[in-house]
Amino acid sequence: MQKSIERIAGDSEGVSYEFPVFRFTGSDKAAPSAYLQAALHAGELPGVVAIDALMPALSRAAAEGRIRGNITIVPWANPIGRAQYHFGEHQGRFHLGTRTNFNRAFPLLAAPDTKLLPDTSFGGADQRLKSRLVQLSLGHDIVLDLHCDDEGLAYLYIHTSLWPAMADCAAAMDVDAVVLWSEDTDGTFEGASIMPYQNVPADVAKFDRRVATTVEYRGILDVDGALAKADADGLYRLLVARGVIADGALPAPGPFKGVVAPLENIDMMPAPRAGAVLYDVKPGDRVIRGDRLATIVHAPGEIDGRTEVFAPQDGIILTRRSRRIIRAGEDLLKLVGDRKSADARSGTLED
Repeated sequence: MQKSIERIAGDSEGVSYEFPVFRFTGSDKAAPSAYLQAALHAGELPGVVAIDALMPALSRAAAEGRIRGNITIVPWANPIGRAQYHFGEHQGRFHLGTRTNFNRAFPLLAAPDTKLLPDTSFGGADQRLKSRLVQLSLGHDIVLDLHCDDEGLAYLYIHTSLWPAMADCAAAMDVDAVVLWSEDTDGTFEGASIMPYQNVPADVAKFDRRVATTVEYRGILDVDGALAKADADGLYRLLVARGVIADGALPAPGPFKGVVAPLENIDMMPAPRAGAVLYDVKPGDRVIRGDRLATIVHAPGEIDGRTEVFAPQDGIILTRRSRRIIRAGEDLLKLVGDRKSADARSGTLED
């Protein structure tokens, strides 16, 4: 294993940011290569501890000569967001200088060629970071961007061009659901990982072996050793199943048995009033149309001081908020419906 340090120039003199990159060199140039990154939203740590738990298995595989394809790992992908605090509260989702989501405004290239990356000499530090992350990941057959939600199930976002070919990956990682998407106009990292291959020859696109996904590892508080070990085992199974690592003792993944739905089926459920949220449902619950999902206490102790929110259709609760205070218009939860949402205001990725 080799470790290097990436440095990103800041936006003023004397300021710069660093993050480590770990590389394992494979023994077979024809084998698939893999890129894993975590904490692009810098406060989302389940992926960070999953990588930490994965590293000993990778080191053992390297020592035993079982790593076939090159592996690149970035366990802390966002040093800018990691350093952002406001009045003692960590702010790792948006760049405070530009108010841009760290998982937006990635360059969507027309082909997998780093020469097409924009010149960021006069851009901000966040744009330099995003350009460098794309540069590090481009060309890998497998690209995993590890995130988490507020409170939720483990699920994947997958481009429709990669499904159902990636069903083995979902099964290997033992996730609960897959959300399929087809268009990225916002420049997510996942979009930057898959869009360059949409209009290139088949021998370059290699969709039969390509993997690109945003991994949502449950909730932001789900950071503990047992979950990290389970998630690391899932990552290892994926790498073995796709031929990056050789491990004859590991069986092939079975069929994926989780929920699969298009992004258009997600109802985000905005809060009609501000107040305290009393949930009637939790992630994983099956609901039918008309079921009460939550009650918002907007005028405590008063007659008509509560507003109830009901399911607009049948479906599965995918996520909900981790905080119980809400403003009017903020999203209460993600409901994966059995049919297309009547609201359908979700973007390529809500994350």
